[in-house]
Amino acid sequence: MKKSILLAAFLCLTTIGFSQETTAKYDENLAKFLNADERGMKQYVFCILKTGSNTTATAEEKNNLFKGHMDNISRLAKEGKLVLAGPFEKNDRNYRGLYIFNVATIEEAKALVATDPAVKANIFEVELTPWYGTAALQEILKIHEKIVKPKIYFFFQQRHTLLPKK
Repeated sequence: MKKSILLAAFLCLTTIGFSQETTAKYDENLAKFLNADERGMKQYVFCILKTGSNTTATAEEKNNLFKGHMDNISRLAKEGKLVLAGPFEKNDRNYRGLYIFNVATIEEAKALVATDPAVKANIFEVELTPWYGTAALQEILKIHEKIVKPKIYFFFQQRHTLLPKK
């Protein structure tokens, strides 16, 4: 009797669980706005920033280049051309940071990295690779603006200068 009741309860719960219709949350307008394909994905260009060949810049020059680098990141993000950027911690590959550009070709990305003063001065060198990822990535900055505390730029500048970490 107990087994029959347990079996009936299991079948009832299973049937209820599988019979509930899942409502699709697909938003056609948003997909079109983000240029998403049928998988919700799109083409980007992934960029690795590495330590460059310029070893003669002074500390003052490096700090000015870093300020220009940060200003350029902000400008590209506001223009919607840069959807993600950030530094790497110290590593044995000399990777310094990454960008994900909201462009479809390496040529477009080359034009964007050419606007970075630290790249122009060979403080950073870049590697560019096509990358296929979620179109929703473009929305990440809207969320980020809601969680970043004021005056974070000052903290970031103090923590991540172009001077080698010791």
